[in-house]
Amino acid sequence: MAQRALPNPYADYNKSLAAAFFDAAGRLTPEFSQRLNNKIRDLLQQMERGLKSADPRDCTVYTGWAGIAALYLHLYNVYGDPGYLHTAHDYVKKSLSCLTKRSITFLCGDAGPLAVAAVVFHKLQNEKQAEDCISRLLQLNKLDPRAADELLYGRVGYIYALLFVNRSFGQERVPQSHIQQVCDMILASGENLAKKRNFTAKTPLMYEWYQEYYVGAAHGLAGIYYYLMQVFNEPQYLSDALQCSEVIWKFGLLKKGYGLCHGAAGNAYAFLALYNLTQDVKFLYRACKFAEWCLDYGEHGCRTPDTPFSLFEGMAGTIYFLADMLVPPKAKFPAFEL
Repeated sequence: MAQRALPNPYADYNKSLAAAFFDAAGRLTPEFSQRLNNKIRDLLQQMERGLKSADPRDCTVYTGWAGIAALYLHLYNVYGDPGYLHTAHDYVKKSLSCLTKRSITFLCGDAGPLAVAAVVFHKLQNEKQAEDCISRLLQLNKLDPRAADELLYGRVGYIYALLFVNRSFGQERVPQSHIQQVCDMILASGENLAKKRNFTAKTPLMYEWYQEYYVGAAHGLAGIYYYLMQVFNEPQYLSDALQCSEVIWKFGLLKKGYGLCHGAAGNAYAFLALYNLTQDVKFLYRACKFAEWCLDYGEHGCRTPDTPFSLFEGMAGTIYFLADMLVPPKAKFPAFEL
């Protein structure tokens, strides 16, 4: 990890250090909030300039126009400024004009643009177009019966798109039976592979991606289990998460950069999730320190991503995270948490 991460230069939590970021009730100080707001505005201007040379055919949430639409939708939810919603609408139209017509997933397929578009149209009170997007989203389940199960390209990513619509609308616009059908397909796939590869002595479910077994969230078991196991509330899982958080604090400032997929912003969401679960201000402090790292965007010698202004590889994702830092109790990792 020492080859992949920069040394964490920060002292860990104590009350006096934390006072620069938030008060005893966990409310951000006006000074730190202002620093976040200033950086968000600065990075948005840089991002918009950079997007002029972006791939015009990339519709996806991961690296394309739907991801930028999702960012502006998020900014609208945080700030309440209608200008952000109208900008989200502009990017939604770009994404719908170049759908892949081949993938069901939220991040890298058509489900993401359709789900984000449905929510944007709904907030703009254009219910006819919102309903059209939802109808097209539901039809995607028939597109590829042999789809993978993982988050980035598979059925779990499709489930997120369905749940995202229902949460954003505040009602069941996607029938629960449709979501259950997809879950059943994922369970059956995991059971079949576990039996086929003789994993049943260790686990009743097993998944693969291109004939390899992955552990992580994007292609592997973590992302799939996350969606199947969220109501469990097993204390052992929290204990494991706390141990993982120590590794993230030590090695989470990655040389790959500041983004969601491969960078400090994405890693900081682990601290926000633990803070909201435990109310331990140590985790809020750690998230603030990773945010402070991101405030010096581009000054740590990290590598430049392939799509440097996109939501998951680039600058848009860092902006998304900094906006979430303004209201930590509402922070959710995009395309993953709900």
